[in-house]
Amino acid sequence: MKTAVLVFPGSNCDRDLAVALEAVTGTAPAMVWHGETELPAGTGLVAVPGGFSYGDYLRSGAIAARSPIMRAVVEAAGKGLPVLGVCNGFQVLTEAGLLPGALMRNGGLNFVCRDVALTVENGDSAFTRRYATGETIRVPVAHHDGNYFADDATLDRLEGEGRVAFRYGEAVNGSARNIAGLLNDRGNVLGMMPHPERRIETAHGGDDGRRLFEGLVEAVGA
Repeated sequence: MKTAVLVFPGSNCDRDLAVALEAVTGTAPAMVWHGETELPAGTGLVAVPGGFSYGDYLRSGAIAARSPIMRAVVEAAGKGLPVLGVCNGFQVLTEAGLLPGALMRNGGLNFVCRDVALTVENGDSAFTRRYATGETIRVPVAHHDGNYFADDATLDRLEGEGRVAFRYGEAVNGSARNIAGLLNDRGNVLGMMPHPERRIETAHGGDDGRRLFEGLVEAVGA
C-alpha cells in the first residue's frame, strides 16, 4: 500500500507519521512537499501532519490549506481517497473545507501537552474499525489551538450522523462537546487533535494509536 505524508514549512510531526506508517505497512511513505501539484501515482492514503505549518501565521492551518498540494488532496478526497489529519493536520482540513467547524485557541490559552483519555464514539469507520465503540484509549496531545468550535446546528448534525470519531474523556482545551476527532460525511476523512502516531510502540508509553493505522491499512487494502 502506497502512502503519502505532506510536508509544509513548519511541519514537525511529519517524520513521526512516516515512522508509524512504515511500521504498519512495511513501506516508507512518500514525503510530499507543499509546493507539489499532484500526489504520487497509486497513493492509497494521505496523512497531513502536526506542527506549525507556515508558522501558524494568519490562522493555524489557513495558509497550508491553500497550498498547491492541498488542491490535489481536496480533489482526491472528493473521489474517496482516505485522508488523515493530525493536530495541525486537523486544522488544515477544516481550513480546506474538508471538515466543518474551526479550531480555536485553547480555552485556558495554554499549550497543552500530556496524555489524555479518549472515548471511541464511532468504531465503524475505516479509521476506527480496530476499536470498539465506547472503548477508552490513551493518546497524547500537544497543541495550543485545539479548541473545536461549530454552531449548535452543526454539532447536532455531526452527532446525529455519527461523525464524532473521538471524544475527550475530560476537559482538555474547551472543545465543544469535548470533540477530539471528526469524520467527513463520506467517512474517508478524519481530523483529530491527539497524536496516534506517538502511541504505536509500548516502549514509547503505549500502543493505543497503532490500531488506528492497522485498521486503516486493512480497510484501504480490502
